[in-house]
Amino acid sequence: MSGWESVIGLEIHAQLATRSKIFSGSATTYGAPPNVQANLVDLGYPGVLPVLNAAAVRMAVKLGLAIGAQIAPASVFARKNYFYPDLPKGYQISQYELPIVAHGGLDIVLEDGTAKRIGITRAHLEEDAGKSLHEGLPGVSGIDLNRAGTPLVEIVSEPDMRSAKEAVAYMKKVHTLVRYLEICDGNMQEGSFRCDANVSVRKAGARELGTRTETKNLNSFRFVERAINYEIERQIELLASGGKVVQETRLYDPDKGETRSMRSKEEANDYRYFPDPDLLPIKLDAQFIEAVRATLPELPDPKAARFAAQYGLSAYDAGVLTASRELADYYEAAARAVPKEPKLAANWVMGEFAARLNRDGLELAAARVPAAGLGALLLRIADRTISGNIAKEVFEVMWTEGAGADQVIEARGLQQITDSATIERAIDEVMAKNPGQLADYRAGKDKLFGFFVGQVMKTTGGKANPAQLNELLRRKLKG
Repeated sequence: MSGWESVIGLEIHAQLATRSKIFSGSATTYGAPPNVQANLVDLGYPGVLPVLNAAAVRMAVKLGLAIGAQIAPASVFARKNYFYPDLPKGYQISQYELPIVAHGGLDIVLEDGTAKRIGITRAHLEEDAGKSLHEGLPGVSGIDLNRAGTPLVEIVSEPDMRSAKEAVAYMKKVHTLVRYLEICDGNMQEGSFRCDANVSVRKAGARELGTRTETKNLNSFRFVERAINYEIERQIELLASGGKVVQETRLYDPDKGETRSMRSKEEANDYRYFPDPDLLPIKLDAQFIEAVRATLPELPDPKAARFAAQYGLSAYDAGVLTASRELADYYEAAARAVPKEPKLAANWVMGEFAARLNRDGLELAAARVPAAGLGALLLRIADRTISGNIAKEVFEVMWTEGAGADQVIEARGLQQITDSATIERAIDEVMAKNPGQLADYRAGKDKLFGFFVGQVMKTTGGKANPAQLNELLRRKLKG
């Protein structure tokens, strides 16, 4: 990259979480058999008319308000004309000159901890196309029109990103936002959230943009980063050797880790956009927009700032805990049990709880210990009924057996020993059994302190209160 600068913009396609399609009553359920969720409107039969889904409009406005954008009082649907087998009408209904949302932005955090504003040019409503199928169909292609007419909002960024990592950070930020707003489930494996990456390079310090390529349909953060990095290197090598970058559409091959040419990149006039005569302009008044604003949840950045201020968390911890609305809600519900120790709750949610979800491949909604259950366990750590180490044992039983914290502690006799006399007797017993180590410790081998802690814990079955044990042990070892 020495002497070169990359310029990156993303076009993110988020499938709106409506129950029916944007211009018809067909369902949008994922995984249905081919072509069972496509009616005459989706199939492009002559004489049928589209009817706009009001829920899709509300969701687009919700997004616009969340990114601080302008909401157009009047926006227009257009026909984007092109031929492809999975586009039965021969055109896609989209928005062109007058989108519903324009001129917003989001802040991302760079690797050095600084914030960077990424401009959002526009966000417009459109319908998805169908899908071509090739697997299991030797010599032919199948067409599944279940996705045809699925409502999308396309979020077009400014070319403000300068590295693949910045692009991934921005895409993750949008992904978090649309899930917070509950306008998209963000499922990338199912194609609900994907992006096209526009990449060009230019000499460092140059103001004129280079020729860009567009890599289509990237449906994982890892693929986005790899595809962009490959495309940057390819373009630099091409230009450095005296060649020229061709404006084209490319595809990313994850098996080979490379992009390849798909077709020449079309200009807007190639699509012959014109207003759709079957759809009236969308007219939005201030009352409608304010009604949508009233439904906005607490957004990720303000929530992270509140977590840091209210719970005394680091910016990093607050960012992790607010990465999803569900995780933030889980944390707050668990933390309510130990209001004086919010950091304890944060450590457990980000530590043991997250580790169990990851180990078992579960989403948070399928967690085997509810927030109230974890809160009950945290309370027993806070009131010193059990130690942190014993709590891990209790949590594992709660996770596997569905039992409550108090039930597990009582049934297994795991209450922490806080009686000083009992702990002192255990220390005396360990010292008597290990006279050599005792003499070495008193001769200056301080590292043996850990040995004695371990032996006392073994004697007490791990139940001795760690703070009391350390204090009493130091006193006893001094003689």
